[in-house]
Formats: sequence, structure tokens, C-alpha cells
Amino acid sequence: MKFVMIFGPQAVGKMTVGHELEKITELKLFHNHMTIELLAPYFGFSRDMWRLVNQFRRDIFEAVAASDMYGLIFTYVWGFDLQGDWDYVDQICKIFEDKGGEVYFVELEADLAARIERNNTPHRLEHKPTKRDIARSEQDLRRTMEQHRLNSWDGEITRTNYVRINNTNLSAGEVAEIIKNRFNF
Repeated sequence: MKFVMIFGPQAVGKMTVGHELEKITELKLFHNHMTIELLAPYFGFSRDMWRLVNQFRRDIFEAVAASDMYGLIFTYVWGFDLQGDWDYVDQICKIFEDKGGEVYFVELEADLAARIERNNTPHRLEHKPTKRDIARSEQDLRRTMEQHRLNSWDGEITRTNYVRINNTNLSAGEVAEIIKNRFNF
């Protein structure tokens, strides 16, 4: 079992890269908005929604880790200044590692202009209805960037299976090929 976590700030291209990586490997994509979009219409962005999001994700991770699937891609916005996010990532990884799975970290970074442009692409809006209010989504993107550190510092990620890619000027397909080749998927 391979667990590939693609992380980085909003609109950096995590889901889109995940879709491309899914096309060229046997990995299946479970992007972070799959649970958010399921629950937001009922609960809004409330405490109950996040509790259920985390519970659904955990249940899915446990089922996948115990399965005979080749692997899973998960996307995540990781606040490196938030201990709770570090703990969450460790908990997710432990689910797979406890079942003998291998964990791979893919960090994406892109400049703000590219992220603002990507924030309103048809592909993103098709899969993320909660992002369709472009003005609100962009405001959230900027606010989160100002309040939290959404990319790691050099040397902060110490896992062996780790790659950091600046995809400002790369297509999602190019990034997926880099990931596939780097980790021999």
C-alpha cells in the first residue's frame, strides 16, 4: 500500500496534480474536498462539519490501509505553524504505516499570481462547489496565507520519501510525471 500525501497552499494544484497522477498510476485520488463538499451543504463550515469530515476521512483511510489497493493519493492544506496539523498528518501516516504501507510526501509550491489564476479554473470549480464564490475563495486564500505558513522550511520535512516541487510554470501532467518517476509508481 502506498499513501501519497500532496500538500501545499490553496489553489497550488494539489487536486489537479492528483487527478493526473491517478491517470498514469494505479493510485486512487481522495482529495480533501470530497468530504468537505459532501457535508458543507448540511452543516456549513461548522464544528460539526469538521468533526464529521475528520471521522469520514479516518474511516476511509483505515479501510484503504487494510485493503489490497495499490495506493491512495490524499490532498491537504498543511499549516506548518499549527501543531494540530502536524499531529493530524502523523495520525494519518500512522494508519498506513501500521498496516505496512509506505508514505510519500509531495509538497507543491507556486507563486501567488499562479494560485490566484488557478483559483477559478473550471476543473477546480467543477470539483469544489464551495469555491465557486470566487471573491470569497480568493479572500480566504489570501487570509490563510497571511495567517499561516503553508509551505515547509528547507529541511523541515525529514521523511525519505519526500519531494518539493515548484509548479508555478509546470502543467499538472508534468508534475504528475515528476512524482511518478521520483517514486517509481
